[in-house]
Amino acid sequence: MHSCSINGKCFDWLLISRRSCFRAGVRYYVRGIDSEGHAANFVETEQVVHYKGSKASFVQTRGSIPFFWSQRPNLKYKPKPQISKSVNHMDGFQRHFDSQIISYGKQMIVNLVNQKGSEKPLEQTFSKMVNSMANGMVRYVAFDFHKECSRMRWDRLQILMDQLADQQDEFSYFLVDSEGKIVTQQEGTFRSNCMDCLDRTNVIQSLLARRSLQAQLQRLGVLHVGQRIEEQADFEKIYKNAWADNANACAKQYAGTGALKTDYTRTGKRTQWGLIMDGWNSLIRYYKNNFSDGFRQDAIDLFLGNYSVDEVEPASPLHVKKDWKFLALPIIMVVAFSMCIICLLMAGDTWTETLAYVLFWGSASFGTFAIILYNGKDFVDAPKLVQKEKMD
Repeated sequence: MHSCSINGKCFDWLLISRRSCFRAGVRYYVRGIDSEGHAANFVETEQVVHYKGSKASFVQTRGSIPFFWSQRPNLKYKPKPQISKSVNHMDGFQRHFDSQIISYGKQMIVNLVNQKGSEKPLEQTFSKMVNSMANGMVRYVAFDFHKECSRMRWDRLQILMDQLADQQDEFSYFLVDSEGKIVTQQEGTFRSNCMDCLDRTNVIQSLLARRSLQAQLQRLGVLHVGQRIEEQADFEKIYKNAWADNANACAKQYAGTGALKTDYTRTGKRTQWGLIMDGWNSLIRYYKNNFSDGFRQDAIDLFLGNYSVDEVEPASPLHVKKDWKFLALPIIMVVAFSMCIICLLMAGDTWTETLAYVLFWGSASFGTFAIILYNGKDFVDAPKLVQKEKMD
């Protein structure tokens, strides 16, 4: 919430994100939807302007791709998404959008996932299911964010904004005057998503919200005809930082770190330092998603009542005895790798002797690492309280 001033006219500007308590959890353990149609990481974000008793609002939503899929951690940097083959996707999909239409009106889906590689099947399935609905209340736009904005070409986001302009004008926004009379209603919402509904999604939502805010401030008389929000340096700084903070708040709950790409949200351009920070956050996410998110998921399930403690239960389900390999294999790998380095630094009498030692310890290190990676799902920190849906 910020008190702002443009052209000497003071107004209050608010940004509120409300995260759903249904299908709540962490990044890799909660994906897709449940049988009731609740999407993972579903967040309703509302932008509000209050000026001289008049109030304007613009609402957007984000949520996981709404069918049954999973992406369980397995020590790989990016686990391959798996679409379930044993369930009727259309039931949950239909329930999800039925509830969205009841709550928000028309739906404009903005799907930002990659249209090649491991994300391609998700985009194709999403598009196919929307088309099979034959519902004029739901529309679909796919925009390959990473491809279009590769090599720092973030100006190409304007391509998507131009695509959505007519739809946004049709949806309009909510406006009530100082006398309490409703002037305009918002007739629909943009439902944006990428894989996590965090980084790419927040960038697009901030651009859509700015376009709506431009129209609202002109309607309220705060901006003069022809003035642009981007030209108001003081307010633009407040606006960008608030949306970046919003991204970080959502990302910390779901992924365990602040959001990526916030340098663009804060400054309007991609920077080298931003790329470095994204790399650092990605490393932290990798560690947390593989080695601490199971416990975090258990905490969320316990907090929300998804798991009820049984007082007569003989032992805590959190205390699971680990097999010997969980300790032995990592120790063997570390020792073998250390010996390989030592052999390189402390060369033997002949180069053949040194090579033999390096090959032996290197092979032992690599072989152990391969075994650990092959059994990756057994080495990650998995939830223990609630058995999540198993995907085929």
